Amino acid sequence: MNDKQKKDVILIGAGIMSTTLGTFLNKLEPKWNIKLFEKLDQAGNESSNEWNNAGTGHAALCELNYTVERADGSIDTDMAVEINEQFQISKQFWAHLVKENAIDDPQSFIRPLPHISFVYGEKHVDFLRRRYNALSTLPMFETMMYSEDLQQLSEWMPLIMEGRTSEEPVAGTKMNLGTDVNFGELTRKMATNLEKQDHISVQYKSTVTDIKREEDGSWEVSVRNLEDDTIEYHTADFVFIGAGGGAIPLLQKTKIPESKHIGGFPISGEFLVCTNPDVVNQHEAKVYGKEPDGTPPMTVPHLDRRYIEGRSTLLFGPFAGIGPKFLKKGSNMDFIKSVKRDNMLTLLAAAAKNTSLIKYSIEQVLASKAKRMEKLRTFVPHAKDEDWELVVAGKRVQVIKDIDGSGRGIIQFGTEIIHSEDHSMVALLGESPGASTSVAIVLDVLKYNFPQYLEGWQPKLKEMIPSFDESLAENAELLQEVSNSSSRLLNL
Repeated sequence: MNDKQKKDVILIGAGIMSTTLGTFLNKLEPKWNIKLFEKLDQAGNESSNEWNNAGTGHAALCELNYTVERADGSIDTDMAVEINEQFQISKQFWAHLVKENAIDDPQSFIRPLPHISFVYGEKHVDFLRRRYNALSTLPMFETMMYSEDLQQLSEWMPLIMEGRTSEEPVAGTKMNLGTDVNFGELTRKMATNLEKQDHISVQYKSTVTDIKREEDGSWEVSVRNLEDDTIEYHTADFVFIGAGGGAIPLLQKTKIPESKHIGGFPISGEFLVCTNPDVVNQHEAKVYGKEPDGTPPMTVPHLDRRYIEGRSTLLFGPFAGIGPKFLKKGSNMDFIKSVKRDNMLTLLAAAAKNTSLIKYSIEQVLASKAKRMEKLRTFVPHAKDEDWELVVAGKRVQVIKDIDGSGRGIIQFGTEIIHSEDHSMVALLGESPGASTSVAIVLDVLKYNFPQYLEGWQPKLKEMIPSFDESLAENAELLQEVSNSSSRLLNL
């Protein structure tokens, strides 16, 4: 038995990231022993859950914060291209799983849905026009449509355009290649498939209480069985912390140098939800606007048609809030316990630099439903109070890190991968567009932490992801090929 066959892997948290990594490792090394521990009673019930993750299928088709304006007025498209390519990679992997019967019924987790950007006011219309001009020349976005015509916009999004006058400039772009993704359902499907594999153990109602380095370099993971309140001890050569907001406290327990000077700022979300079919059926799109001036990217208003628990629904938001919990089903002591001697200065520095974000979050917490409906009516002018109810979404923990060892903490928007120097410990921190780009993120984890295996894995990785190690941005023919193939397999 060689080292590859003997490797033990522990995955913490049964969300989209851990189940994706577990699925990859099982396909690449089916004899490795993998244990997955989840605190709740099923997979995908925290950050990956469909009710906790409102804006899905991020492919930079309509999200305006992925195309920032440079100082000279030009539009930077680099991030949009990168995120779109990462989503194409995700689609290829999901299509492979469907083809191999590892997961079934793709329509239950991914459906076609147009993605629309919508803005009003002269300044924002000018921005959207320049964004369209910059993106539509690129192969990934060449089917994008742009319009300032009220009639055309009314055909694209009747619910949003009803009651608007021509006095205020409005504009929109539309991409018919968009999707709506239910990451909770996808996560559950991958977890169910993992449970069937010979060398994989998936344990629910099992919470990790400690992680310690052993003398031989391996890791001892203490796991509390919540059903009988017993403690089990497991050892692993490689540990992946994919526990959403709960990742920071677990990373701190490892005491690796890379865990120092890192903290988290918990942000909760709320959405207005409509299930009235008369309203829902007027909106067949995912529509993103422009974030209000002076607010962070997470405040971008969007109205999404979603398919959840067997029925179509509209979700509008997000409305941010703050609270001490790192997980929706976490503890009010989460944030306090995460403050350590090594990250206190980092946290204070970040707070001092982000007073506007904190103020905005507090205002959002105190806002009444009437205030939230006011916000909705900037998108849906004729929205009626009785058609919409407020739903509490999941928690997002924004990563706060020290940029240069000076204690000058900054808030990171996006996903952060923390690796130990010896490649035996990885923690995934942060938020959007994480789930939509989960496959690309996991590939980064594999490349960085298992470099000695990559050459042997190459044929299998290429089978799972035909564009692996090739640039879709630079190869329009390959982009078309993989997009058509994955769309066909996913019934899009």
